[in-house]
Amino acid sequence: MDIRLLIKGGTVVDGSGAPAYAADVRVAAGRIVEIGHGLTAGTGERVFDAVGCYVTPGFIETHNHWDGGVWWTPNLEPLPGYGGTTSINGNCGFSLAPAPPGEAERQDVIDIFNYFEDIPEEPMRKIVPWDWTKWSEYKASMQAKVRLPLNFCSFCGHIPMRLSVMGQDAWTRAATADEIAQMCVLLEDALAAGAMGLSSNFLDYDKYERPLPSQQADDAELSALLRVLARYPGATFQVILDYFMRFTANDTLERMGRLAKAAGVRMQWAGMPTLQFMSGQLPRAEELHEQFKAEGLPFVTAFNVVSPTSVINFGRTLVFGQNGNPVWQEMVNAPDWQAKATMLADPAWRDRARVSWDNQFAHSFLHDPAAMLLRESENGFGPVGVTLAEYMEQTGVAHASDAMAEWALNNGEESVILKRSWPQDEDVLAKLLNDSHSLANVTDAGAHGKLFCGAGYTVFLLTDYVRDNKVISLEQGVHMLTGRLADFFGLGDRGHIAVGKAADITVFNLDEIEMRPERKTFDVWDGTGGRTYRYTRDAAPMRLTLVNGVPTFDRGEFTGRYPGEFVGPTQSVSLAIAAE
Repeated sequence: MDIRLLIKGGTVVDGSGAPAYAADVRVAAGRIVEIGHGLTAGTGERVFDAVGCYVTPGFIETHNHWDGGVWWTPNLEPLPGYGGTTSINGNCGFSLAPAPPGEAERQDVIDIFNYFEDIPEEPMRKIVPWDWTKWSEYKASMQAKVRLPLNFCSFCGHIPMRLSVMGQDAWTRAATADEIAQMCVLLEDALAAGAMGLSSNFLDYDKYERPLPSQQADDAELSALLRVLARYPGATFQVILDYFMRFTANDTLERMGRLAKAAGVRMQWAGMPTLQFMSGQLPRAEELHEQFKAEGLPFVTAFNVVSPTSVINFGRTLVFGQNGNPVWQEMVNAPDWQAKATMLADPAWRDRARVSWDNQFAHSFLHDPAAMLLRESENGFGPVGVTLAEYMEQTGVAHASDAMAEWALNNGEESVILKRSWPQDEDVLAKLLNDSHSLANVTDAGAHGKLFCGAGYTVFLLTDYVRDNKVISLEQGVHMLTGRLADFFGLGDRGHIAVGKAADITVFNLDEIEMRPERKTFDVWDGTGGRTYRYTRDAAPMRLTLVNGVPTFDRGEFTGRYPGEFVGPTQSVSLAIAAE
């Protein structure tokens, strides 16, 4: 069905950073076909009243993890209600393709998504079809079997690529020349089929405290892969760095920058240390960032305007592992509640847990029981709405680890504790929002379903940093969420309100939108015929969201339409970033 639409009376913010202007926008056959003043509706053309609203390009989600969830939560809710029109996935070195042929290695991929991104294991095993080995076959399967309300993009992940070629050796050693050549073939297949580029991970350790396979890659492997990437000028090398746990990021950034510069590829690194506890790493990170800019390199740092939310449950969480508490992570890794409860009640485990608790990373708020809110009880026993410190005072339990163990035993596996978020360095964020070599909107939407809902951070940027505190202009805020991202990632058909572009558009009244509070929805299949929960949000709401000219959010609700396409970078994008 050809949906024809005239958006009248709005103020256009075109995504380029240029000043806003009053204009009507005509959409037909999925494209923007006319922009002007006083346009009149044609026969069969719907008129959408945008008086008092901004008309902007649809928002691009820079960093999502819908890779698995798109197979069982195809509405990608709540993104349409937040103006989302394109979702970039396969981040952090994690992607569903290539798919390792061995069962153990495929389970590794599932475990990695399960642990790091809180993507449930049973749907990953039983709903995702796994009818591919190469990335191009994965794309074909997606196009044939999944309907999308947003445009979908994906990187090729370094980790499944290594596991596909090296098996379990991927965890422990550098690749041979022959193995590197096989990886290059897999990457070539992905890039030729439209992958966003190569994503790698030099941050994370798995639930068994093993560095992820990508961290075993030597310069010979990385250089060979980047030479393949260089043959696809629209593609990006993404690398995730450790400013959070072991503080190796700046050394890794210097190394990756050297390799990317030699290969002549664009690089996205995540990301500038914006949390206050990271301040010791900031001067060198900023120095490298400015060096890359001075050299004219297409290297950008990614960041988010919202501090990571840390929600703990006892069924699945990475909070303990990523805060240097391996003994509590052992309990989380136990296969079922009976095993967990046995461990929590065991005096010997409790002795070990206290030692582990006292030796967590220094920046962890787990040290401070006043920073831990007992938020939800699975069985209603409680108490809830009090801090762990208050619970210790009520019960007389002297050590925070013992107190948490007692509360978990009394309340159940799916009980929830909210850990205070880390304070941000707002001066650093303000600089990044005004920096030509930065990318905002790292939301992790689609991941951490039981830990937090990252969707909606787009709107938080527009309300907190534009409307309420005026850190940046509306034009700059929209640019950060649209044109900047489209231009860097080579999504040349999107990100701008211009005649001939795909009609990915959102319309909103800035005074009406907010990032709404998290709420639970029980819509995730649990593998036994039942449903478990994830966190989501009510819509911002936008007045209208169009994807390829088709409304996905309209009249206050999701429309049930799925006009999204599997898209990738164009090959004509210059490696230079335009001066802004």
